[in-house]
Amino acid sequence: MRTWLSEEAKSRHCVSHLALLGGFAVGWKKRARTEAEKEAGEAMLTLMRLGWGQENPAFRQMFTSQFIPGANKDQADWFNELQRISSSPGDAARNLLANGEVDVSSLLSQVRVPTLVMHARQDSRVPFESGRRLAAGIPGARFVPLESRNHVMLEGEPALARFLEELRSFLDSDVG
Repeated sequence: MRTWLSEEAKSRHCVSHLALLGGFAVGWKKRARTEAEKEAGEAMLTLMRLGWGQENPAFRQMFTSQFIPGANKDQADWFNELQRISSSPGDAARNLLANGEVDVSSLLSQVRVPTLVMHARQDSRVPFESGRRLAAGIPGARFVPLESRNHVMLEGEPALARFLEELRSFLDSDVG
């Protein structure tokens, strides 16, 4: 496999390939176009701070419904519990806010490794157009739309099989 990395970069253990799923260059807060979109994001932050750590998954279910709207009950229950045990309410809110304030669009042209960007067409968490713009900003990036509503690919959905096929092909290819 050929690589785009210099010998110096190789010695620093840099990335040789970049594969992104559901990514974005501009966060929710910076890409909000209306006051209502901004208020919705702020409301999500408030709900996260207040309800994230509770045993009752009602607050987390809102996020689960955005990340995996195609989930069955067992998958939704798993994701609700994963959220609860993986982060405190404060850390979850700080993470959401940090993601909202991201804008790395001016850095995309500096990516110098083979890049694959995949995004669900009906992603309920990150707009499809954000994935398309991410790929368009990275020189030579390949964009693959996935037929799904889920931000997180679920076992058994056709989009997961396509995702894995594209990822394997990308990593096995002689890109560059």
